[in-house]
Amino acid sequence: MQPTPFFNRQALYLRPDPSRVIVRPFRPAVEPRDLSSVDKTRANHIVDRVLALDAQSADALLAATLKNFDDRHRNLPEIFDQRAMEMEQAFAGHITFSTTQRRLVGAYFLNEYSFEAAALFNPSIVLHPDQTGMAPGCGRFVMSVRAVGEGHVSSLTFRSGIVSADGTVSIDPTARLASMPAVTARVDDRIDLAFDPATDITERVIFPISDAQANGIADARFVAFHDAGKKIYDATYTAYSGLAVRSELLETTDFVSFRLMRLRGTAAGNKGMALFPRKIGGRYAMIARHDNESLHLIYSDNLYEWSMGKVILKPEYPWEFVQIGNCGSPIELDEGWLVFTHGVGPVRHYSIGAVLLDKDDPTLVIGRSRQPLIQPENQEREGYVPNVVYSCGGMRLGERIILPYAISDTFSTVATVNMAALVAILKNGMTP
Repeated sequence: MQPTPFFNRQALYLRPDPSRVIVRPFRPAVEPRDLSSVDKTRANHIVDRVLALDAQSADALLAATLKNFDDRHRNLPEIFDQRAMEMEQAFAGHITFSTTQRRLVGAYFLNEYSFEAAALFNPSIVLHPDQTGMAPGCGRFVMSVRAVGEGHVSSLTFRSGIVSADGTVSIDPTARLASMPAVTARVDDRIDLAFDPATDITERVIFPISDAQANGIADARFVAFHDAGKKIYDATYTAYSGLAVRSELLETTDFVSFRLMRLRGTAAGNKGMALFPRKIGGRYAMIARHDNESLHLIYSDNLYEWSMGKVILKPEYPWEFVQIGNCGSPIELDEGWLVFTHGVGPVRHYSIGAVLLDKDDPTLVIGRSRQPLIQPENQEREGYVPNVVYSCGGMRLGERIILPYAISDTFSTVATVNMAALVAILKNGMTP
């Protein structure tokens, strides 16, 4: 028999596509950089100009606008209506609008945004909640991807695909359209979102919707969390306001409705948190890095409250002297908890390694890669951020690990890893 390769990179490339656009709020601001404020005088001047149009001109303008943009978005008239309603608090003295005027006003306070024009990177992967029709050894998956457009604003989008029994990974075609969810509730630190269930999963984009997220929703680390016979898909992610970062948690059962929650506690004031897929000893557990260079294990009785933890892994080898971090949630194996890590070396050169933690006491390291498992290939070192490989999470399927990862913060690919060979490498501290 031929030896089983340790690492098999698939011929798959998820590249940014500037033709995929959403419409997002346009706010005439007091200062050009102040996206949170609205210049009400300017806003009212725009509305006054719309209302000054005669009915025939207004109808013609709306028809031309819909003709120009309607095939690029779902339900555009309803989007115009919704935006006009959101802007009402900024208007003064405009009591009654016709339907045409209302929709035109909404249109003037929106702009198209190419949400993945610059980069599509830092993926994580979980098994799809619907495995209908899958043959033994196969699995349908959902992949989350960080998309970056103009101004380095990050959002969360999705891909789907299938892993066949022989380990071949295929990615489903991407929907031509893209859409954002409706906000169904805002309560304290919670925001509930819902997409139209008729949309394809690749059409769904979670774009920043709070002040804490204003400059990005980044690096979602998805995991299928099991508790008391129930499964929920959780993802820790970084919210960036433009001035500060914090960790938040996203929850879903179907990738149609989502709940976004702020995490609290000392550890949540940094980024790179990754939740274990189940409780350990009756408590939630998280891998975190709140000292900016080492990995910590944190336990909590409250999923939304995280204090300081115990250091379990420090930079030790030259490829990780600057810092180490996790590349997603721990993956449970018979031998222990597998955690993919990233290390930063000379000239901020990122590599991916791995560590094996004890199943019952994850503070104990029972295996570790002394050399990187994945490094930037010479022909792929150039990109938005050169010399980087990075993942936000893999998954186990049978005796393989499916590991999506990004290259130079620009595009993403997928590899399959032989689980037994990887465990042997970690336990022996060998180079593959």
